[in-house]
Amino acid sequence: MYTLTEENYLKAIYKLSIQTGKVSTNQIAASLATKASSVTDMLRKLADKLLINYTRYQGVSLTQTGEKVAVNIIRRHRLWEFFLVEKLNFKWDEVHDMAEEMEHISSTELIDRLDEFMGFPTRDPHGDPIPDCNGNFKIIDLKPISAIAVHSGGIISGVRDHSSAFLQYLEKHQLTIGKKIMVKEIISYDNTVVLQMDNKDLHISRDVANNLLIAL
Repeated sequence: MYTLTEENYLKAIYKLSIQTGKVSTNQIAASLATKASSVTDMLRKLADKLLINYTRYQGVSLTQTGEKVAVNIIRRHRLWEFFLVEKLNFKWDEVHDMAEEMEHISSTELIDRLDEFMGFPTRDPHGDPIPDCNGNFKIIDLKPISAIAVHSGGIISGVRDHSSAFLQYLEKHQLTIGKKIMVKEIISYDNTVVLQMDNKDLHISRDVANNLLIAL
């Protein structure tokens, strides 16, 4: 059994490591909105429990055990998000904070039954992959709209920004998971991206294009 704080650290290290490999103390502090000195203390505790590899000033990585724990936390979080949206009719911008609390329910039997009850979903409401009971998940190659050439397109399949404000923006403009889009034009003055969706044109900013992911 691990504390809520320990689980949050492991999850943060896992997510940061996907982007950068070894993770620095400052990266963890920024991710968790805490002081670097507090991070250092916790890293020592996690290293003592053989959950991370940690040498001061040389970065942090998860051990095999630490990665298993982190992936299990992520599995619980994403299953709860799926449940809240699909079964309780919450909107996709409402469920993150609730799932943050529910992910710490440690009953394996409960999570396995929840998974089975929902038909073993493979992606959460935001398009993120849901690990199975063995920690395996299928990674789909997604690209931000900003990296797509004019006259190319694909299916909206994920988001980088999970904030309520961003998800509400996408919902308002019907830029939701499963929608087919094509980049019609990029306006050179301010890099506004003109999308074609449902036979209509939609203008989005470069920031939105950077944070909205599609499968080609």
